[in-house]
Amino acid sequence: MSESVHEVVIFGSGPAGHTAALYTSRANMEPIVFEGVQPGGQLTITTDVDNFPGFPEGIMGPELMEAMKAQTTRFGTEYSYETVESVDLSQWPFAFKAGQKEGFAKSMIIATGAVAKYLGLPNEHRLKGYGVSACATCDGFFYKDQVVAVVGGGDSAAEEATFLTKFASKVYLLVRRSELRASKIMQERVFNNDKVEVLWNTEVDDVLGDKDVTGIKIRNNKSGEVKDLACTGFFLAIGHTPNSAAFKEWVDTDEVGYIVCTPDSTTTKVPGVFAAGDVKDSVYRQAVTAAGSGCMAALEAERWLEAKGYQSLPRREGFESL
Repeated sequence: MSESVHEVVIFGSGPAGHTAALYTSRANMEPIVFEGVQPGGQLTITTDVDNFPGFPEGIMGPELMEAMKAQTTRFGTEYSYETVESVDLSQWPFAFKAGQKEGFAKSMIIATGAVAKYLGLPNEHRLKGYGVSACATCDGFFYKDQVVAVVGGGDSAAEEATFLTKFASKVYLLVRRSELRASKIMQERVFNNDKVEVLWNTEVDDVLGDKDVTGIKIRNNKSGEVKDLACTGFFLAIGHTPNSAAFKEWVDTDEVGYIVCTPDSTTTKVPGVFAAGDVKDSVYRQAVTAAGSGCMAALEAERWLEAKGYQSLPRREGFESL
């Protein structure tokens, strides 16, 4: 594949990457997908997925991603397990390096996703999908009439705690400070909800449970008191980190690292380079919205190539005939 020139290269293999691959492969663009460090994206660590359209009985996250990959493979998508290391978007065609593979792309779709921030607790990752979650919107439904805990003090934590009251009988909001960082309107929603109890100056030392979460061990960082708090769900709402490091030199990002696109589009500031899914979405972060933006990126890449927008870009030496 060394020195190969591809019509489109897709980085990332979550719902956005797979959907972009589906549309571009059906358009005979022969996409290659670099799957990255977590093939299938965050859904591969999710058990039951009940909010993706078309599955009335739900589907396991890994099963959904395997089905998406099989569908795109049927239309000729090539997959490679490498992770993107660097790109050079200064000239066209765009250069990239992924593991031991290097090549060029006439268009690129960045769908590398984002990873939820975790606390680094001893049993945290062992119990992911078994009571530990970083997405209340995805998993809240499974905690009807149960006691859950949310850790965080910003808008996301306040929003997730409030959302969970639709299902849970009680929600503990664990805040390591003596005040919330959330906006005033979000604070009001928390304080005015009888189902939410805020535990101030509280930090989590571990998640408890053998096969499923049965509680958490918490510590008051003022008094030093340590105790077990019974709950069946533990939700982290301390932010996400978008996987945009390899592209930051070339495209615009916000202060967190999310790629900035033209409004109502997936186009970045580099013509011919598009972004889709959680690497650009700090608001919704859902499989279905990621898939939708993957579709948008594919259509926009196809139309951009058809319009030969690359004619206005600096050409790399030796590629004048493209």
